Amino acid sequence: MSGSLSLPVREDVLAAGLRPRPNAFTRARRVIRLYPNILVGSVLLGLVVIAAVFANLLMTHSPTLQAPSDRLLPPSLDHFFGTDGQGRDVYSRMIKGSQLSLIVGVGVSVITAVAGGLIGLVAGFMPRFDGPIMRVMDGLMAFPSIILAIGIMAVRGAAVSNVIIALTVVNVPRMARVVRAVTISTKEMQYVEAAQSVGISTPRLLLRHVLPNCLSPMIVQTSFVFAEAVLGEATLSFLGAGAPPDVPSWGGMLSESRIFLRNAAWTMLAPGAALTLTVFALNLLGDGIRDLLDPRLRNR
Repeated sequence: MSGSLSLPVREDVLAAGLRPRPNAFTRARRVIRLYPNILVGSVLLGLVVIAAVFANLLMTHSPTLQAPSDRLLPPSLDHFFGTDGQGRDVYSRMIKGSQLSLIVGVGVSVITAVAGGLIGLVAGFMPRFDGPIMRVMDGLMAFPSIILAIGIMAVRGAAVSNVIIALTVVNVPRMARVVRAVTISTKEMQYVEAAQSVGISTPRLLLRHVLPNCLSPMIVQTSFVFAEAVLGEATLSFLGAGAPPDVPSWGGMLSESRIFLRNAAWTMLAPGAALTLTVFALNLLGDGIRDLLDPRLRNR
């Protein structure tokens, strides 16, 4: 007996036929091994976040300062990515533009998750509201996303806050439909019916018993909404219906560089690469989170 008591705890557990609970590092390493998309997407997105947070330190010139004598200079040690048609430093404008993309992406994804989640919960759990609410959502989805966003911007005017509002209106119906579908299947479960039978109020029932089942698909959908918001902001700015002209934007830079594509391709390569990297990172991260939260793949 003394020999058995002297065994390490881990060997005791294994001898008893039980598997020890892995620590946080082991779990993280397993997630990275099974879902490399999460690691690659997080690293790439982390670079964009660092550029946005430390933009003032990373910029080498003012992103809005015009120098006509320095227009269309090729990349050099003084201007890493050259200058644009107005003599502004392309590198500094690209770094500054990351702030706008992340502000719009975070704002749209958060508001969409809250508003779309609430609408989906109410529509899925309360049949008397389901018809009217979802017909409105279907009406919004009937319009092409970019056309609806341009229409909202035309009414409200060029402003960053209006870009967030326009892209939120575009994405809320999709989030609402996802949450509604999960809510409809969840409310038929026995534990929800039991909670209703003991008199739990509807708001408490939705928040404590139904909403937790919706979080996984909401998280996945939010990651894709983030990517769509970044791309949508760039599209609106490219078409001249996005942020004001004095706010550096990747889409605005791409639009301004069209006429210089033959003679000064560097004016388009930098913002195009930044936009591609960000959307690619967000899609990788969203795919990885979807696989991680999929119960059919959880026990691989």
